[in-house]
Amino acid sequence: MYKNKNALITGGAGLLGPEHAIALNEVGFNIVLLDIDPINLKKKLKILKKKIKNRGKILSYVCDIADEKQVKKISLDLIKKKFFIDVLVNNAEINPKMKSYKKNYTGRIEDYSIDRLKKELSVGVIGTFICSKIFAEHMKIRRGGSIINISSDLGITAPDQRVYHKSELIDNVRNFKPIGYSISKHAVIGITKYLSTYFAKKNIRCNTLVPGAVLNNQPSFLIKNVKKRIPLNRWAKKTDYKKAIQFLATDDSCYMTGQSLIIDGGRTIW
Repeated sequence: MYKNKNALITGGAGLLGPEHAIALNEVGFNIVLLDIDPINLKKKLKILKKKIKNRGKILSYVCDIADEKQVKKISLDLIKKKFFIDVLVNNAEINPKMKSYKKNYTGRIEDYSIDRLKKELSVGVIGTFICSKIFAEHMKIRRGGSIINISSDLGITAPDQRVYHKSELIDNVRNFKPIGYSISKHAVIGITKYLSTYFAKKNIRCNTLVPGAVLNNQPSFLIKNVKKRIPLNRWAKKTDYKKAIQFLATDDSCYMTGQSLIIDGGRTIW
């Protein structure tokens, strides 16, 4: 058990952020959650506190991780509390929901604005860098640590846009998975490789978890279309990544750095 060890998770109020928190708390870590959404963070924090009752501390901060000043302020507050970060999970990302697209935005290259691209990359790429840069300083004090970057199966392949229409015909697709998500998730793997060599002498490891599609009330046609493309013939459950996060955070992966752990039901093999 990793008592007196602390893990920080960005995007802590998202789909998988709370699951990562539960996974790491199960093996003894105290938890720090960062999220830009104060209302959702409060809700998720309330649920988490019930689930991890009597198993360590859990702290939360409302934070825009693309703002270095905000992240530094949180870092200083944690240091003041002697709450040094041993594990960082760079989980935050802007992941556009296809069904929420407006009429004047389809995700196509032709109507994809530079402002939208900058906004998406500011979280997934710049935010990942800022948090890694700042919380690696905590790990240096602790004489080691683990940075876990969360990519996606779309970080190693291009999205098959055909799945976004019932017919699976590309000419019928109206809402496309945008390029910003693809750029961001590919970039995360590059950041991992760079940091793994840069921080190795400080005993700080950096690896990437590459998850597949996770069930979250998607349209039935989309679930059906994607399932056909997964050898294990199902989408991931939120809990399917628990052991992977525990493995990457602990000494079980002490001789692993700069690598991508792909858990996607086999989807990227085809």
